[in-house]
Amino acid sequence: MNVAQQELRVVETSPSIRVRYWAGARAAAGLDEEAVIGPATVGDLLALLTARHPDLASVLPVCSILVDGRASTADVALPEGVAVEVLPPFAGG
Repeated sequence: MNVAQQELRVVETSPSIRVRYWAGARAAAGLDEEAVIGPATVGDLLALLTARHPDLASVLPVCSILVDGRASTADVALPEGVAVEVLPPFAGG
């Protein structure tokens, strides 16, 4: 097994939260998605993401945060394996 396969295996077996960024949030974070281990609530997750990606500080206050496809608030619990979407307001037609 090569190093990339070993790293992938660690991510697959670690209890984590999958965070996907869209539009301006993607630009601020500098990536499409990432796995995060540890935060208990949406508020904890947002604090962690802001610490990792300081440019998100100006974007997150206007974003919708979806947890497994449902709108959430800062106090929503994050069980392992959940998917979180960070959606800034969209414009266009």
